[in-house]
Formats: sequence, C-alpha cells, structure tokens
Amino acid sequence: MEGQLVLTLVLIIGGLIFLMALGMHVALAFLLVTLIGAIVFWGYDAGLNLFIHNIRASLSKFYLLPIIMFVLMGNVMFLSGMGMKMLDTLAVWLGRLPGRLALLAVGFCTLFSTMSGSQIATTSMMGTILTPEMEARGYGKPMSIGAVMGTGGLAMIIPPSALAVLLAAIGEISVGKLLISGIIPGLFMAFFYALYIIIRCWLQPSVAPPYYVEHVPLNKKLTDTVKYVVPLGVIVFLVLGLIFLGWATPSESAVSGAIGALLLAAFYGKLKWDFLKKSLISTIENSGGILLIISGATTFSQILAFSGASRYIAEASVSLPLSPIMLIISMQVLLLFLGMFMGSVSMIMVTMPIFMPIVLALNFDPVWFGIITLINMEMAATTPPVGIGLFVMKTVAPETKMSDIYKAGLPFIGCDLATVILIMVFPFLALWLPSLM
Repeated sequence: MEGQLVLTLVLIIGGLIFLMALGMHVALAFLLVTLIGAIVFWGYDAGLNLFIHNIRASLSKFYLLPIIMFVLMGNVMFLSGMGMKMLDTLAVWLGRLPGRLALLAVGFCTLFSTMSGSQIATTSMMGTILTPEMEARGYGKPMSIGAVMGTGGLAMIIPPSALAVLLAAIGEISVGKLLISGIIPGLFMAFFYALYIIIRCWLQPSVAPPYYVEHVPLNKKLTDTVKYVVPLGVIVFLVLGLIFLGWATPSESAVSGAIGALLLAAFYGKLKWDFLKKSLISTIENSGGILLIISGATTFSQILAFSGASRYIAEASVSLPLSPIMLIISMQVLLLFLGMFMGSVSMIMVTMPIFMPIVLALNFDPVWFGIITLINMEMAATTPPVGIGLFVMKTVAPETKMSDIYKAGLPFIGCDLATVILIMVFPFLALWLPSLM
C-alpha cells in the first residue's frame, strides 16, 4: 500500500516537474497533470466533469480578485512613470552619503513594494533606473547588481503581494492576515539589507566610491516630496490601512488601491489611451497564468487526498523522530532546494497541499508558516541556477556575467535567512499585527 502511495506521488509531482523541464508553461503543465490524474482516478466522464466543476468553483471565489488588482496597480505605477518621480525625489535627500544609490535601492524597493506586488516589476524598474547609474559612478557589481536584485524581492513579502494571495488561497490561510503579517518581516529584511550595504561600503569603499552631488535647496526637496511622495502614501493607505482598520476586505482594498493608482495617474496627466491599453494587456497576461494554476489547484488537492498520498506523507512526517520545529525547518530546506530549479508559483502548487496538513497536525499557526514560506520564496528568486530575479537582472544588465549576478545575490540571501531565523525564534514578529486586526 505504501509503495502505491509513494508511486502515485512520484508520478504526479514527477510528471509536473518533467513537463516544466521540457519548457511547458507551468500553468499548462499543472492543468495537464491534474486533468490526466482526474481521469485516471475517477474515469473519463466523472473525472472530466469534476475537473470542469472545480475550475468553475475555484475561479468564482471573490478572494482571488486582489491578484488581478495588485498586478494592475503595479503596472499603472510602473508604466506611468510615477515610481520614477518618487525615486528622483528620494535620491536628493541622501546627498553625499556613501553607497547612497545602493541604499536608495533598498528604500525605494521597500516603498514601491507597497504599491507593486510584483517582484519582476520592482526589479526591472529599479534595475533599469539605478544599475546603469551606479555603474557609471564606479560602483562594483555587489552593489550595482546585488542591491537591486536582492531588494526587488521585497514585493513578494510586503503587501500587496500577489504571491501571498496565491499561497493563502492554496494553503487555505486567511488572505488578510497573511498580507498584513508581511509588514514587519519585510521591514526587518530592508534593515538587514541596508546594514549589509553600510558595513560593506565601510570595509570596502571601492564598491561604492563617493561622487559629487549637486546641492538642492530645502524648499525644493520639500515641494517635490509633497508633490511626488506624499500622494503615493494615499495608495499605501488604501491597500494596507483599510485592511488593518477593518474597513475593507483584501479584495475591496485591492480595488481601492488600483482605482487610486489610476486617479493618481490622471492627476499627473499620464492617463492616456495607450498607457491604459498597455497596463490592461500586461495585467491580463500576468494574472492569467496565475488564475489558470489556481483553477487546477482544487482537483490537484483532491487527487492527493483521494489517493491517500497527502495523508500518508503527513502521517509519515509527524511520526519522524524529529521535533516539530525541526520538521518545519526541514520543509524550508526542501523549499530552498526546490528553488534552485523551480519558480515560486510552481513550488507553492507542488508543496502546499502536502505541507499544510502537516503544519496543522503539528498545531503551528498557518499565518506564521505562510510568511516564513514567502520569505523562502523570495530567497529562491535569487538562488542559482534558475531564480526568476537572476534572469530579470540579466535582462536589465545583459553585459554582466551570470556568475557575477549569482555572487552579488548571495549576501542578500544571507539577510533573508537571518530574517527567517528571527521569525522562527520570535513568532510574534509576524503574528502581532494580524492579531490587532
């Protein structure tokens, strides 16, 4: 019996990984494996009917709306150039501070993450703006590449995060609580990034040589801050404040944030037809793949449950001669290993239906486990050889060797790991804000 369960699990997950290795899109590979599994376990008619029913039921759930709205909001911020204006405004406040451009990358990525929700959008935007500037100023690769790539993943942690909504949907975790739980860990990650940059620039000044900065009068700094930075705080409130205060659900606040971004684009005179068309097309492309994966998630979980594979893994894991916290650590190590070969979305689809029953059986808080997993996904994005952040950075800086990109990201992975350890030792860092909701 155990052999059959293990074989079932290997065939399902192995088939998914095999199709993705052949180059098939993760959404299509997941749907194909799920469809074949449904037909094998329940027969052609019953399996096909169940598969179609689950697609309709899963995509009609209201809590999936934030994914689309977060992607739209990020595209509006990116394509309108509002993010670039905020970047220019914040840059003048740092003056002649050593490593100022690398620190600016940390600060801006932290702020932009509260409006983007997309690691790709944040990394590509910051890489396009800051990487050429840093290289022109003589910055070394650890700063010109690492600072942008390492901090771009904050969009996966600090809400709004489309990946957090996906993880919550698949793991059956409270969407609102998981989103809010990412605020404090995200700020800790930003602090560790900035601390590393300051120490590295102090010990090795050549990686961030000083340069002349034109003086900007204080009144102009204040004027530009009020004009370009403060209005974006309204969007942050619409997304985070409304959820935290209980005035809106995550879906309602996501819609409010997207509408706020569009109104702000209109205020700056950017709401043209071409801009709106590009934003909507990009939103459809980005969110379509995620929704396709979600459409097959219910059937995938049912297959694992019906075959007994998920129950067998949960029971076998709980019975291992390991302490509960060591089991959690083992899961995270496995996720980090998978991150070397798979994307974050793929890992969520493969592991969450298996991990969550174990987490619940061990009486761990699912929100706590969810935020640790999200940080691990962020680490995976900069883990060789196929982290998505690595390839986005390579696109932005095509002349840079891939080995240099790998090395530049390693210190920031260490900062992420420090945050994970901190949250595992002090769970209240992730659970305090959700408890106030």
